[in-house]
Amino acid sequence: MTIIDQGNGAAGPAASDLIKDTTTQTFVKDVIEESKRQPVLIDFWAEWCGPCKQLTPVLEKAVKAAKGKVKLVKMNIDQHPAIPGQMGIQSIPAVIAFVNGQPADGFMGAVPESQLNAFIEKLTKGVTAPGEVNVAEIVQEAEAVLAEGDTAAAAQIYAEALQHDSTNIAALAGLAKCYAVSGAMEQAKQTLAMVPESKRNDPAVRGVQTTIDLAEQAEALGPVAELEQKVAANPLDHQARFDLATALNAQGNRAAATEQLLEIIKRDRKWNDDGARKQLVQFFEAWGGTDDATVEGRKRLSTILFS
Repeated sequence: MTIIDQGNGAAGPAASDLIKDTTTQTFVKDVIEESKRQPVLIDFWAEWCGPCKQLTPVLEKAVKAAKGKVKLVKMNIDQHPAIPGQMGIQSIPAVIAFVNGQPADGFMGAVPESQLNAFIEKLTKGVTAPGEVNVAEIVQEAEAVLAEGDTAAAAQIYAEALQHDSTNIAALAGLAKCYAVSGAMEQAKQTLAMVPESKRNDPAVRGVQTTIDLAEQAEALGPVAELEQKVAANPLDHQARFDLATALNAQGNRAAATEQLLEIIKRDRKWNDDGARKQLVQFFEAWGGTDDATVEGRKRLSTILFS
């Protein structure tokens, strides 16, 4: 599946919708109520303030660039002194950010453009602009569908997320997991290859990589039935039991795979340099921390290790 980031082409809101002047009478509507929809910056200024005139164009530029994730409301403190007085504004320019009806952050003075952009980026993290696709919600939907076992549908939803954001790590890892679970290991590898090196330690990415590694281990083993016969013939053949656990995991039989590794740990914790416990931890990483088999397996492992 080829994934191309084509964007959604949505136009941002008009500047008049993003930037406005307010008064003492309209402050609650323009700032308090509006901030319950998206963050609002209130810029306290005055005609005689030189730094205010330096800050204003930079501030307006940054707000327009955010495309509706934040709005700017300006208040002339000479014409409307009550609100700044109540808020303890003693010098200008002063910019206060309101979120959900409450002051959340702010700064004073004509800060550099880079600092202002960083301020707005931090303030709007997770905020979706009007007309913008919420990729995080699409990924959550895909995760829910995958958890229900419908890998094909989940893969389509992850691919949709990647059409809007081709670098989304959760979507890349999710799509790779869909491929891995369905046995399409080469496609899983190709998808993981799109993850930047700096993000390879992301838990979701590591989990999929571990799934691929375990599947490749299982390919080199014999049929499950033969491994079961080996273990039955010699219960102390820990390597055969270890191989059986790996093969069972590849078949999706997580409970049985866990059982075999726990049996090795019970019989000989130090076997193969603690190999059974390490393999079980890899299983947990591949399955995910909230998977029922992981939760139950961790409980049983802890009981053995600390009894």
